[in-house]
Amino acid sequence: MDKVVIITEAAAFHIKDMMKENEEENAFIRVSVNGGGCSGLSYGMGFAHEKNPDDFELDYYGIKVLVSKEDAPILNGTTVDYKQSLMGGGFTIDNPNAIASCGCGSSFRTKKNAGTPENC
Repeated sequence: MDKVVIITEAAAFHIKDMMKENEEENAFIRVSVNGGGCSGLSYGMGFAHEKNPDDFELDYYGIKVLVSKEDAPILNGTTVDYKQSLMGGGFTIDNPNAIASCGCGSSFRTKKNAGTPENC
């Protein structure tokens, strides 16, 4: 699983800006899966300061990305991108393992993991 999560150049550019704005230039970016959301699972992405023994470490455009071995099968092949539109910009997540997602786009489930769905 050497490409567990892929960070595009556009996403990396915005992550670097966020790191600089928050004085987190030396931090890792952790991409994770949490229970909850309309479809049962939701994505998490944030700064991390330590690598855990069970983490995969990836490097994209100078950004060190961490994914736990527990989350890796759910996220395997997922691409994180940044899209700009007339309404503003935001991160998008394309997970080939997701078989269902809700209208908000941040909640999903996979064939093997239904998570813990909540009311939206």
